[in-house]
Amino acid sequence: MAEPGNRDAATPVVSAFYDRFPFPGDPLQDGPPPGYNWRWCHQSVLAAVHGAVPAGTVRPRILDAGCGTGVSTDYLCHLNPGAEVLGIDISEGALAVARERLQRSGAAAQVSQLRQEQRSLLDLESEGPFDYINSVGVLHHLDQPESGLRSLAGRLAPDGLLHLFLYADAGRWEIHRTQQALTLLDVGTGREGLRLGRELLASLPEGNRLARHHCERWAVDCAADANFADMYLHPQETSYDLQRLFAFIEAADLHFAGFSNAEVWDPARLLNGELLERAQALPQRQQWLLVEQLDPNISHFEFFLSSQPVQPASWSDAALQAAKGLRQPCLWGEPDPILDRNMQPLQLSDAERQLLRRVDEQPNTPLGAMAEPAVIRDLAARQLLLLKA
Repeated sequence: MAEPGNRDAATPVVSAFYDRFPFPGDPLQDGPPPGYNWRWCHQSVLAAVHGAVPAGTVRPRILDAGCGTGVSTDYLCHLNPGAEVLGIDISEGALAVARERLQRSGAAAQVSQLRQEQRSLLDLESEGPFDYINSVGVLHHLDQPESGLRSLAGRLAPDGLLHLFLYADAGRWEIHRTQQALTLLDVGTGREGLRLGRELLASLPEGNRLARHHCERWAVDCAADANFADMYLHPQETSYDLQRLFAFIEAADLHFAGFSNAEVWDPARLLNGELLERAQALPQRQQWLLVEQLDPNISHFEFFLSSQPVQPASWSDAALQAAKGLRQPCLWGEPDPILDRNMQPLQLSDAERQLLRRVDEQPNTPLGAMAEPAVIRDLAARQLLLLKA
C-alpha cells in the first residue's frame, strides 16, 4: 500500500493513533447500514441548501475525505445510487475496517465506482472536481487545518458543496480538561492510556463535574474503546468558536451555505416572548452568536460550504404548481413514512400523505396537478418533498 503523499505535521502521529484505535468504532454487520443520515444524501443536501434539486445531479462525484472505518462512506454509497465515490484516509488500520465494512454491506453494487485509498486529503492534485465532499471530524485533527480546507476547496466543483464537522470550544470544556489532566498524568495515547482514562472518570469523587458530564452525556457514545480514545486521548485537536470558524472559512475563499443542524441555531429553541422577538430582529449571524452564548452544550459545528455564494430558490405559487417533485429519500416507514429526515416522529395530513404517494407514482407530473400550493409548500418547507429546479 502506498504511503500518503503530502503530509501535515501531525500526519504520522495521527495515522499511528488511528491504526491503534480505528475510528469510529461502529460494529460491522452484513447488509446495508442501519437507518440513514440525510447529510450523506446528495439530493437531500442540494434541496436543503438551494431550496431545490438542480437538474443534472443524478450521478454525483463524491469524496469522503478522512473516511475512517467507512461508516460515512457506506451511507454515501447506499444513499447515492449510481454515484462515483472515493473514500480516503491516512490510517491503513482504519481503512482495513472500512474495506470490510463496505464489502459486507454491498456498497460497491450501489454505485458506478467505489475507491478506498490510503491518502492524505492534502494529496488530491491528481483528482478532478467533486460535486460533494464530506469531511466529518477530520480537519480539526490537522496541525494546519487551514491547509486542509484549502486543499478540499481546490477539489470542489464550481457548483459543488462541502460538508464539514468541526469541534466547538464551549461544549468541550469538560472534555478539554479531562484531556489536559490525562496529559499531565502522562498516560500516553495507547492501551495504557485507555485503561487509565476510564479509571480516572470512574474514580473521581461523586458529583465531580468532569465525571458527571461524561456519565450523563458521553458514556454511551464512548462505550467503544476507539470512541473513548478519540475523545480523550487524541494527540492532535483544534476547536473553534463561531467568530474563528467564519474567519477560517473566509480564509479559504469559501462561502457559508448553512448549518446541517439548523434547528440547533434557532433562537426559538431557547427563548420566547419579548426576548425571542428581540433575538429574531437581529441579523442572522448575530442570532447564531446569541445561541452560542446561551447554549454552552454545543460541542461541534456541522455546516455546508460552497465555492460561490448560494441564494436559495424562492417559489411562487405558480412556480410550485409547475415544478416536479421527489419524495425525500431519507424518510422511515413504508408505504407511509413515520419518521422524518432527522428520525423524528412524523405527522402528515391526508392530503400530504396522498401527495407523497402520487409523487412516487408519477415523478414527471407537475405538482399542481396533484395538490394545492399550500400542501406542496408545507411539505417542501419540512424537507419531506424535494422540489426539482
